[in-house]
Amino acid sequence: MVQALPSTNRQSQLNAESWSLTPTGQTTEQLLQWLNSLADRVIGGDRIGREEAIALTKIEGNDHILLLCEAADRVRQACCGIMVDLCSIINVKSGNCSENCSFCSQSVHHPGENSPIYGLKSPEEILAQAKAAEEAGAKRFCLVSQGRGIKYNSPKSSEFEQILETVRRIQAETSIKPCCALGEITPEQAQALAQAGVTRYNHNLESSESFYGNIVTTHSWHDRVETVKNIKAAGIQACTGGIIGMGESWEDRVDLALALRELEVESVPINLLNPREGTPLGGRSRLDPYQALKAIAIFRLLLPEQILRYAGGREAVMGELQGLGLKAGINAMLIGHYLTTMGQPPESDRAMLESLGLEGGEAPIPGQKPNHKHQTKTSV
Repeated sequence: MVQALPSTNRQSQLNAESWSLTPTGQTTEQLLQWLNSLADRVIGGDRIGREEAIALTKIEGNDHILLLCEAADRVRQACCGIMVDLCSIINVKSGNCSENCSFCSQSVHHPGENSPIYGLKSPEEILAQAKAAEEAGAKRFCLVSQGRGIKYNSPKSSEFEQILETVRRIQAETSIKPCCALGEITPEQAQALAQAGVTRYNHNLESSESFYGNIVTTHSWHDRVETVKNIKAAGIQACTGGIIGMGESWEDRVDLALALRELEVESVPINLLNPREGTPLGGRSRLDPYQALKAIAIFRLLLPEQILRYAGGREAVMGELQGLGLKAGINAMLIGHYLTTMGQPPESDRAMLESLGLEGGEAPIPGQKPNHKHQTKTSV
């Protein structure tokens, strides 16, 4: 398991312990004081530990959750600035996946209704969609393929070489940055992707290590971690996050965030489960939007400099409250459609950003100086 970093502020740790023992006994003013202290520490370079993060999960009531969001937004403003990272994705190969991920309608074990099945798309079709994504305002474009990973492709398969050539064409014919999500890859394949021009690779951990076996049994959590390490070693940024709302505990959510911190990933997609009919998780209720906000805010306090990306499920789960996520720590979005579901029009996303005083573009990665120009202080 991930080892939490120790707190350097004993008084704040005591406050956290008090809150976790008697969350309903604290006044709003006491909660606000504690949250401001945590935000100040994080902005100052400290990193809160697991016990404090677990204490944050005890915060309940929409008004108190909004106070947590305000603290997280302070951290987002200070550590990330006003830029919201915009990317788009394309499903380059769909359906008949060998893996049994309980949330996914592309699995051959439980194919969801109306889930498309097709082989690898042509370079021309992928390039056309890359150009459309660029026109819509995306700065990155991710090629996503079903399956455990190209690591397991037959030696006779030409799919990997075709993807590399497609990446090169996107590089040559657009200004959008190509990313990939091709499952597990070897160190050599990671190097080949880097040489072709891939600078960011998506490979989610999905959940904490302890919960992972409840949602996937055909491969392990450590298999996922190995690929993240391979892409990092090749100099490719890791776009690695998970899914909230699969039945995991708050402790699982905290442990996922801490694992991502330990791996030093640059971008963290936060998916909110949108149950797909026909899958093992198809009967689950959607997450309450305020519980989603709480998770987002806690991720921001634990991962102050990482790009936190609104990913699948944001429209379905958040509805009219989508904008609150951008004032609770989110500083990135997928725009356009998802893998097997539709997204809202990019124009709606741009209007939402403008209304919040934010800008669409490329957000800084950890260690880069954020852009604070024209920052407006908007309360949630």
